[in-house]
This record gives sequence, structure tokens and C-alpha cells, in this order.
Amino acid sequence: MNSRNGLIFALLSAATFGVSGPFAKSLIESGWSPGGAVFARVAGGALVMMVIAVATQWPRLRQVSTHTRTVLLYGVFAISGVQLCFFNAVQHLSVGVALLLEYLAPIIVIGWVWITKGARPSVQTLLGAAVALIGAAVVIDVFGSAEISAVGVAWGLAAAACLAVYFVISERADGDLHPVVLAASGLTVSAVVIGALGLVGVLPLQFSASNAVVADHSVNVWLPVVVLVLVSTVIAYLTGIAAITLLGPTIGSLVALTEVLCAVVAAWILVGESVTALQAVGGAAIIAGLVLARLGQVAPKQIPADPMTNVMAEE
Repeated sequence: MNSRNGLIFALLSAATFGVSGPFAKSLIESGWSPGGAVFARVAGGALVMMVIAVATQWPRLRQVSTHTRTVLLYGVFAISGVQLCFFNAVQHLSVGVALLLEYLAPIIVIGWVWITKGARPSVQTLLGAAVALIGAAVVIDVFGSAEISAVGVAWGLAAAACLAVYFVISERADGDLHPVVLAASGLTVSAVVIGALGLVGVLPLQFSASNAVVADHSVNVWLPVVVLVLVSTVIAYLTGIAAITLLGPTIGSLVALTEVLCAVVAAWILVGESVTALQAVGGAAIIAGLVLARLGQVAPKQIPADPMTNVMAEE
């Protein structure tokens, strides 16, 4: 029963995280800046998640004071950094390609640990990394003639780098920090950081009251905002936490790889995007490589992450 429920939660989490890109893109195309879309998502998500944390985890909120560094780095890199870079990437790339580039984060971590700690990965992990990198080369058409935005690729890889920072942090963190508390406090930190950068003029925070276009229909701008906050943040986090609790980080993170499929399907339905056949092959190689690499590693501590991808609990 636990495994079945965990699988349901994991798939629901992947699906809800997966729709964030298309709905964010609809906001950006209606006149919002990527920073504005991120701020709306994290500020609204922080408010709702903090209410949930206070109502259900009140005694554990004091954990934040003893895990300040983890919470700050989580909010800055795993939430603010990943989302800003990903939302900027989808300005120049399709949602599916941008997400596939972000999913290279575990490969960055493997290389970082090998270089800095001298910990040679297993043969299976190295094979998985190689397959994923080949898949990435196919996705961005390194050896072909198709034009793909270098700026978009740079933003996608920057999102992967920010996500990799989170992976390193999670491995060093203590396991007594409750995931709901971490999510609520991390989102709060992210909202403060994004808001502060906007106030001083470093990060453009542009909002628009113009209708957004979703699935070829003009809708009130509040629809994608509410979906980003309640569906792609609150529901996505809570179901992701439940999935990791019931399935464990290894199986949970592998099921979370279905987020890519969910994102591609959602982008096709909601904003009329699709990936080419070659990119689909490259994407399949990336996912296969990540599975190989993941199975070749020891399961980490159970600390949830964003997302922008629920895979954040995986390394």
C-alpha cells in the first residue's frame, strides 16, 4: 500500500512540477519578466507553505535557527537560482529542452565530487554520465546545423549548476531538518532575495495585467499565477515530500524523472511547443544516463527540493 501510494504521489509531484514551465512561459509572453514570474511563484508559495508549516510543524520551526546556512543556501540556489535561470531559459528554448539541460545537474555533481574529493565514481555511474552527456549534445544539436539559442543553453546550464549546488548542500545537511519546514523557510528566503534584488534594480520585476494565452485561449492573468503557486509549488512540494517518505530517495527520484515527459506534454498542450524527433532521442539518452548514474550511487539523505524539479531529492 505504501509503495502504491508513494508512486501516486511521485507521479503527481512530477506532473505538477512539470506544468510550471508552460504556465510561466505564458506569463512571460504576456509581458511579465522572468524575475516577476519567479517572485509571484515563490512569494505566493512561501505564504501558503508557511501557513501549512505553522499549522502542522509548529514545534519544528525552531529547527531553522540551527540550520540557517542550509536554509539560506537552499533558498538562494535551489529555489531562486534554479527558477530564475530556468525561466530565463524558456524565453529562448522550448520548455522540454530547457528542463533537460537543467537535469544535467547530477552529472555536474559527479564531476565535482571526483575532482574535489578524489572519489572515483563507479563504472556504472561513469557510463550513465557519459550517456547523459551524449544525449545533451544531441538535444542542443552540437554537431548539427540546426540553430539553437546559445543564450538559452547558457541559462539552462546555469540552472543545472544552481541545482548541483543544492545537491552538494543536501549531502552535508543534518537529517533532522523537517522537509516541510525546509520548503517553507527556503521559499521565504527566496521571496526575500528576489524581492530585494528587484527593489534595488538588479533584477527586473515586470508584471502585466494583460491576459495570458493558455492552450490557445486568452485567460485572466491570475489563472497561471494561481497554478504556479498552488499547483506547481504547494501541491508539488507536498506530494514530493510524501513520495520520498513512502518510496525512499532512490526510487522516488527515479520516478520523478517523469517530470520531463510531463513538461513536454504540458508545453505541447498549453503553449503549442514540441521537441524534434532528434531532441526526443537525446532526451531519452539523458534520462537513461541519469537512471544508470543514480543506480550506481548510494542513496542520499532525505531532503526535498524544488524543482523546478522534484529530481532534487535524488543526489
